[in-house]
Amino acid sequence: MLVSATGFAQSPNAVNKLSVGADFAVPTGDLSLISSIVYGGSVQGEFSVAKSLNLTASAGYLTFDYKNSLKNLFDQAGLKMEKMGAIPVKAGAKYYFGKIFYGSAELGASFSTGETSATAFAYASSLGINLPLAHKNALDLGVRYETWSNEGTSSFIGIRAAFAFGL
Repeated sequence: MLVSATGFAQSPNAVNKLSVGADFAVPTGDLSLISSIVYGGSVQGEFSVAKSLNLTASAGYLTFDYKNSLKNLFDQAGLKMEKMGAIPVKAGAKYYFGKIFYGSAELGASFSTGETSATAFAYASSLGINLPLAHKNALDLGVRYETWSNEGTSSFIGIRAAFAFGL
């Protein structure tokens, strides 16, 4: 691992790569009234434009688990609750500093799934670390704050753990 980290530190981190990861989040604000946990997966492409700067494009699928109190209320009323899901699609930039650390910002749209489908404006900022595993491959760990806006806002604090493949 030391050899890999030393070799990685000598080259710029902003290189073309594709990452596949798992996402977990805790809703905040109004969203926390109906959901207690968010989980899903995502894919992100990074495209080098400068020594420490990549442009990003990402897409994923997130499922929002309803709170038990809300599930019980619907069950008592004899109503069926569908899972609440969303497909966020975003583009942005990721800036690497300190060899393995980064900050990023993304803008895009989130498309809700199910009977009450809608589209929301999405924006997110994150901080993370890109840990080298092998030549051009890394473990990407990040924490982000994301908000979706459409006749109100839905926000969450999320984490993403991904495997990044160098291209």
